[in-house]
Amino acid sequence: MRARIYQPAKTAMQSGTAKAKGWVLEFAPASAREVDPLMGWTSSDDTQAQVKLRFDTREAAEAYAASKGIEFEVIEPKSRKPVIRPRGYGENFATDRRGAWTH
Repeated sequence: MRARIYQPAKTAMQSGTAKAKGWVLEFAPASAREVDPLMGWTSSDDTQAQVKLRFDTREAAEAYAASKGIEFEVIEPKSRKPVIRPRGYGENFATDRRGAWTH
């Protein structure tokens, strides 16, 4: 069994990174998916591909994999530069604006 340990990226439905702080251990698929000829559904007999274990730290995920004898690879997260405007959203309603507010 081979697994990968990674830090998930933030979803498109959230503006912050609150739910992307933890680490995930996910097993690699052992077999390819098959298409059912009658219904056209995609299926697999590999139940480990459905398992995602969440950990608070990278070290905890590595320790769990090592204790269970799971071969793993760690994928380092790409760092993002925070996008912070000087005054932010409140600037739209400031009373000290220099110009007229237009859309």
